[in-house]
Amino acid sequence: MRGMMAVLERDVSATIIPSGDRVVLPAGSELRVTQTLGGNITVQDPYGQLFRVDEKDGGALGEDYAPKEKPAGDPSEFNEEQVWEQLRTVYDPEIPVNIVELGLVYACKAEPLPEGGQRVDIQMTLTAPGCGMGPVLVEDVRTKVGSVPGVAETRVELVWDPPWGQERMSDVARLQLGWM
Repeated sequence: MRGMMAVLERDVSATIIPSGDRVVLPAGSELRVTQTLGGNITVQDPYGQLFRVDEKDGGALGEDYAPKEKPAGDPSEFNEEQVWEQLRTVYDPEIPVNIVELGLVYACKAEPLPEGGQRVDIQMTLTAPGCGMGPVLVEDVRTKVGSVPGVAETRVELVWDPPWGQERMSDVARLQLGWM
């Protein structure tokens, strides 16, 4: 659906890329969908400005972009691989590669909590320290990892050491970006 034109059916709160500022896009706005990876939608207005529309508001762009129902899991069946699967659904809104393949996730550790469930601690970085989308990506990670059955608490820490570099990207990411 990349490159498709859509007209907003209602006002929608969106995030300006790359500043991270929140704005309201008015109903009737004509937008080009540039990316739909990970559930959130990146759109571009006629002036070239990019915005991220949260998954929950995708239906305002038309039925094709409405959020899909996610099956509930059994909380007693925690599986750390499901955490990594969810991390692979978080995308930089400007780069069509998930944060795991980009090499932005430095550590992911799960520990059982005395009261039940798991606490998942994640250390991650950004491609650039001044990126305004940092808080948005952190919240995406917190929300998606928190949806994994058995996860009771999610802590996400942005770290800058070691600094991110392209050498941290997987071969999959390099291939997706045409760098191989």
